[in-house]
Amino acid sequence: ILTARLTKVCPMNPRQRGFIHAAGRSENLKLLQLLVKHAKKEHKELGIVFVDIAKAFDTVCHQHIIMSLMQRGVNPHINHLVGKMYKTIFMYID
Repeated sequence: ILTARLTKVCPMNPRQRGFIHAAGRSENLKLLQLLVKHAKKEHKELGIVFVDIAKAFDTVCHQHIIMSLMQRGVNPHINHLVGKMYKTIFMYID
């Protein structure tokens, strides 16, 4: 529910594959294969960059996320829920 509501006011890039229900990995791999094949066929250089954003949420200030949601006009209740998720987050190592 939260993702659906946030997507309405904060649209994602159509190439986004993380955090959504989509058959993205196979589609992205096929696209990469086609690019490599085309570059080889045309004898062109190809530069590929892989970006690992696994720790992205550790590096973004939580207050900045909340402020961005407010600026986008996210419903105050949803904004409150997102803020509360960040305030009450913890981890146990057993």
